[in-house]
Amino acid sequence: MEGLLIHAVLRALGKELPALNLGLAFPDEGTLAVLLKGRTGRLFNLVLRYRPPSPSLVLEEGRLEGEPKTAFQRQLHARVRGPLVGAEQPKLDRVALFRFAGERGFVDTPPSVLVLEATGRNANLLLLDEAGRILGVDRVITKEVNRYRELKPGLPYTPPPPYEKLDPRTLTEEDLRVLLGRPLKEVIRHVDGVGQELMRELAKRAGLTPETPLDEAGLRKVHRALKSLVEDPLLRTELSEELRRRFAEEEKEALRKPLLEALERERRTLLARLGDYQRALERLEEAEALRQKADLLLARLKEVPRGKERVVLEGFEGEPVEIPLDPALSPQENAQKLYERAKRLEELAERALDLIPKTEARIRALEEEMARVREASLEELLRLSQRPRKKEARLGLRYTSPSGFPVLVGRNAKENDLLTRLAHSEDLWFHAQGVPGSHVILKAEGKNPPLEDLLFAARLAAYHSRARGERQVAVDYTRKKHVWRPRKAAPGQVLYTGAKTLFVEGTLPQEASEE
Repeated sequence: MEGLLIHAVLRALGKELPALNLGLAFPDEGTLAVLLKGRTGRLFNLVLRYRPPSPSLVLEEGRLEGEPKTAFQRQLHARVRGPLVGAEQPKLDRVALFRFAGERGFVDTPPSVLVLEATGRNANLLLLDEAGRILGVDRVITKEVNRYRELKPGLPYTPPPPYEKLDPRTLTEEDLRVLLGRPLKEVIRHVDGVGQELMRELAKRAGLTPETPLDEAGLRKVHRALKSLVEDPLLRTELSEELRRRFAEEEKEALRKPLLEALERERRTLLARLGDYQRALERLEEAEALRQKADLLLARLKEVPRGKERVVLEGFEGEPVEIPLDPALSPQENAQKLYERAKRLEELAERALDLIPKTEARIRALEEEMARVREASLEELLRLSQRPRKKEARLGLRYTSPSGFPVLVGRNAKENDLLTRLAHSEDLWFHAQGVPGSHVILKAEGKNPPLEDLLFAARLAAYHSRARGERQVAVDYTRKKHVWRPRKAAPGQVLYTGAKTLFVEGTLPQEASEE
């Protein structure tokens, strides 16, 4: 959920505070609804959906129902008592804090704070005491998962890392000059509280498209549109006919580009194969020459000295013929080798004769399909982009580290060997120390990933090894350029230098999901 949308909800909620807390409901395992009676007399639900990947915060009318379904929800039911007296948002971050006053009774319930982190795949809900100590959390986060902060009961609450962006509530036209000459879509990188959805709404209100490079006039339009977005971030702007056409064209181009790239990749592959087939046909004459040399060797056996790299013999028509030899083989074995080479060339040519027309037909079909894609309507492009694609063979298991780096894991000796050989020299290579296991490649390409990423890859190496399940596994890691396969070693067997060691559990990381 984007920051400005949270800001709008909290602004509407603030008009009703303090609000009487009439009880909690839990429609499902990832939703909390607090029934409130505002100071204006309005009855409504504060609904927090706190599970990934689509957390949200809304105010809903009516009455929602549901008993607690998890231990954390039972804790919320017992501790979130008393009127809602405050709601705040740090900057325009995707975080909202709700302060409840607690209540007096036979046993007093002290004040508490609910923290909704509506941060996509990292979404969470926490219960704090009034001093900021964590009492409960939906998803516990350990140091192994996030080196910046832990989220577990008993620790002080640490908010997500701070960042510096422009505040749309106070920014000036001059502040926006950082976007001059850049496409409007880059507003996401520079303006707080705006994500993909609101960026598109901003473009509509400014009468531009996400790809429009911003000039001075464009900056003024964006500034006015941002101010209106702060006041009302709901997505309901009507488009002019011209803007609708431009948006449609950009959407078509976004769909068309990957389709054409995939078709062009296949076309280039087929053209390369076609070239190989045509070269195989051209070498058919070479096969006949090899057979004639083999025949000549057998006919002139007594004239062929042993241990020579070449010999010149008189041909069947009296011409001199030079024949290369393998010194380790007898004349008969050299002749057999020439016959085998000729046979192989003839088989390749025969196969090429069969494959050339099929390959040419497939290339023509691809070129026709590319022409259709270039002229396709938006509806047709949507249909084509949703068409199931032929599954490609993938090398290794694939994961994404907490910071977004690809992580590859070999599933057998052959994959270990290929993954390590194909890795970038500056990628990071991981392996459980002293036990058979997978090669793990963190695709860093020279960058220095944070510790949480190193621990993530190390746990994958520990889990995909003979040490799986152990409480403490030593995992070595180094740059791929320091890893090599000794001569005559079996696939997957390597030596390495310059390694560092991490000690991790031999369990799959909580956030690891195979792609």
